[in-house]
Amino acid sequence: MILITGGAGFIGSNIAARLCDDGHEVVVCDWLGDDNIKWQNLKNRLLYRITAPEALGDFLASSPDLAAVVHMGAISATTASDADLIVRTNIDLSQSLWRYCAESSVPFIYASSAATYGDGSQGFRDDNDIEQMKQLQPLNLYGWSKKFFDLWALSEQARGRATPPKWAGLKFFNVYGPNELHKGDMMSIVSKNREKCAAGEEVPLFRSHRPDYEDGGQLRDFVFVDDCVDIVSWLLSNRFENGVFNVGSGQARSFRDLIAATFKAAGQAENIRYIDMPASLRDKYQYFTEADMTRLRQAGYNGGGTSIERGVEITMRDYLLKTDPHR
Repeated sequence: MILITGGAGFIGSNIAARLCDDGHEVVVCDWLGDDNIKWQNLKNRLLYRITAPEALGDFLASSPDLAAVVHMGAISATTASDADLIVRTNIDLSQSLWRYCAESSVPFIYASSAATYGDGSQGFRDDNDIEQMKQLQPLNLYGWSKKFFDLWALSEQARGRATPPKWAGLKFFNVYGPNELHKGDMMSIVSKNREKCAAGEEVPLFRSHRPDYEDGGQLRDFVFVDDCVDIVSWLLSNRFENGVFNVGSGQARSFRDLIAATFKAAGQAENIRYIDMPASLRDKYQYFTEADMTRLRQAGYNGGGTSIERGVEITMRDYLLKTDPHR
């Protein structure tokens, strides 16, 4: 039995789908809300149980047979501003689950984020150097909360304190794919513009406000959610050196490339309009992210690497262009 917190969310529900398909008993911990969208991320899965976050303590107390905890639950909005809520949700809960897994000898995989790297000026290496990690300057509260827990986990290990027998923090870069329609403004631009691209309508992208980047040429490491799921599945099944790992494609691509792939997958010609970036974003905007995947490769993982052309084609063809867009 595997517990997935945030299991009705974007990455969590895709992990749940894979683990269910692989024959695991899956327990999802999440709130489903009342928007008639999020629950549909689970409707095609045979789950063992769904439990609310406030009932998680009682569930863990009565479930000694967990094979692993996959902790994807968090407030992930980069615009979040309630610091106390972020601490309770993204830090306190993570520490509680860590301690449970350490005491119960249960493997623990949790979601970190590339947002910990801030503006990228210090690179994107996941070498797990605590002193170097301290120097990172996330650009928002969400990124800070993930940096906090990464440092805490590595420090617990360095101090010789009790840790889960196998643990990994996953620094997700820009993930896209099916099951993100509940995320609103936090959706990838593939999902956000699916209807416009399918109709051949105009899609806005930000102009560049730097001379070394073209309009729409800002670069991100866009990673297909199936590649993220592959990594989680591999970590659950293999031995590796515990720590924090980048999860990306390892190749930066432009927003223009991503939208061009979305139009192509929808069978339409590109129709892009460039708009000014809001002044409030310009000082905090990342123009380049690219995951250094060396550490995960050295651990033995050799999968992934789905191109955005292929990943967007699958996302649009198999999900977003269908009457039922959920996995």
